[in-house]
Amino acid sequence: MRMNFTRMARACCAALLCSLLGAGSAAAEPLLTQGIGTSNCGRLAGDIKPGEGLTNPVNLMAYSWAQGYISAANIALVEADGKHVDMGQLDENRVLNLLLTFCKANPDKQPLGALNDYLRKTAKVRIKWEKGTIDWNQ
Repeated sequence: MRMNFTRMARACCAALLCSLLGAGSAAAEPLLTQGIGTSNCGRLAGDIKPGEGLTNPVNLMAYSWAQGYISAANIALVEADGKHVDMGQLDENRVLNLLLTFCKANPDKQPLGALNDYLRKTAKVRIKWEKGTIDWNQ
C-alpha cells in the first residue's frame, strides 16, 4: 500500500508540475516558480482569480499550498491540545476569496497571514488524541 501511494503521489506531483508550467500565463510564471508562501500579497492579489476556479494555475497552486499549510497547522494543533480545524469547510472558493481579500487589504504582507488569521479565529474541533503518537524520528 505504501509503495502504491508513493508512486501515485509522485505521478500526481509530476502531472501537476507539468500542467502548471505549461498552462501559466506570462504574468503568473514568477509565482509558479517562486511559490505562493514566499510571494508578496500585492503581486498575488493580481493573479488570483476565484471565478476561474482550479483551471487557473495560480488558483490551483494557492489552493494546494493553503491545504498543505492548514494540514501542517492541524498536526501542531492536535499535538498541543487535541483540537484541529475542520478542513472540509475550506473549499476552493472560500480559500481563494480568503487569500484575495487579505492580500488586497495587505499588499505588503505575505499570504500566510490570511491563513494564520483564519487559524486563530476559526472554531476548532476537539478530538481524542494521545500526545506524542506521531513519531517521525524512528
